[in-house]
Amino acid sequence: MKIVQETENLYRLTRLGMVNCFLVREDDGLTLVDTNLPGSARAILRAAERLGSPIRKILLTHAHFDHTGSVDDLMATLPGFELLIGGREQRLMAGDKSLEPGESGKRLLGFPKVSSKPTRVLSDGDRIGSLQAISCPGHTPGHMAFRDARDNSLIAGDSFVTQTGLVAAGVFSIFFPFPAWFSWNGALAAESADKLRSLNPSLLCVGHGRSLASPLKEMKRAVAVAFQQHPRRNPR
Repeated sequence: MKIVQETENLYRLTRLGMVNCFLVREDDGLTLVDTNLPGSARAILRAAERLGSPIRKILLTHAHFDHTGSVDDLMATLPGFELLIGGREQRLMAGDKSLEPGESGKRLLGFPKVSSKPTRVLSDGDRIGSLQAISCPGHTPGHMAFRDARDNSLIAGDSFVTQTGLVAAGVFSIFFPFPAWFSWNGALAAESADKLRSLNPSLLCVGHGRSLASPLKEMKRAVAVAFQQHPRRNPR
């Protein structure tokens, strides 16, 4: 697993050259954002050892298998971890794929049941140490991003990808169709991408691909493409 230091407090861990999770340094240790693919627990723990700090919390952007894949192994290895996920996404992690009133989207796929139970359920705006939870549904019904209040860096999960340039969730390209194929509701994803763009992050970190410094110009372009494919329901 490759380790890249992104900022003074943020480290990107990449497996297979394409799947990211992140370690965020706090005063009491490290917060892990997402847990990568199944079988990643040992490499994640070795990365924390190299950084000289224990992992105290696990935050999940959403419940897809490449983000929750090592949750159970980590929780079993080090009991006492805090496990946090958004309230809507908690149901998916527990194996409940039923929709709530007013929700619509593609068939929900890629959500393996996780045995571990969250110790805290998050809502939009909640603070977890230096990180603020940002609700940004679309890729999944309860997707969340996390903004570091210290430097305005943003861990956006799969709301964007950067493997072929910056692309918002839900956007289809014949050359790179995955953001559309694996997103639940493209119109909602476009609105959420615009919400994250409005934060003007200093650094954009994503679940798949490299991170982007000063990404506002690229985010504006990606959001415009998203709205071309999924026009606003209530145009401004």
